[in-house]
Amino acid sequence: MRHDLQVSESIVINADLAKVWNVLTYPEIIKEYLFGTETSTDWKVGSPIVFQGEYEGHIYRDHGVIKEMEFHKHIAYSYWSGFSGLEDKPENYSMVIYDMSPIDSTHTKFTWTQVGYPDETRQAHSQSGMTAFLEQIKGIAER
Repeated sequence: MRHDLQVSESIVINADLAKVWNVLTYPEIIKEYLFGTETSTDWKVGSPIVFQGEYEGHIYRDHGVIKEMEFHKHIAYSYWSGFSGLEDKPENYSMVIYDMSPIDSTHTKFTWTQVGYPDETRQAHSQSGMTAFLEQIKGIAER
């Protein structure tokens, strides 16, 4: 895993902080923008986080550990994906970070960051889909 490779992008969402937080942390909503993925965690530091489901005929169970959590502001978790092609061991985990900050009472800035990719090809793939991914989250939060 190359921890010098990262993708980070921000979007302004026309919704308050609480609504954006719910979109990012409620499993039934996460499923809408993560291709039907079932997410399970209690969002407490030290707790596991599991993403599982089926994608293009492949059953997957990606996972990590909640590393940082500040209600309505910040979440960071380690993340390993079977799609990475890498063995499930600590040095093959990336870090996924959500940062939220209010712009005013009805607008929130959300930044999604992933640090650590196996190679530049995977980093580029993630970067190429990031704007559409954030637009999906924005659309759900604004409805």
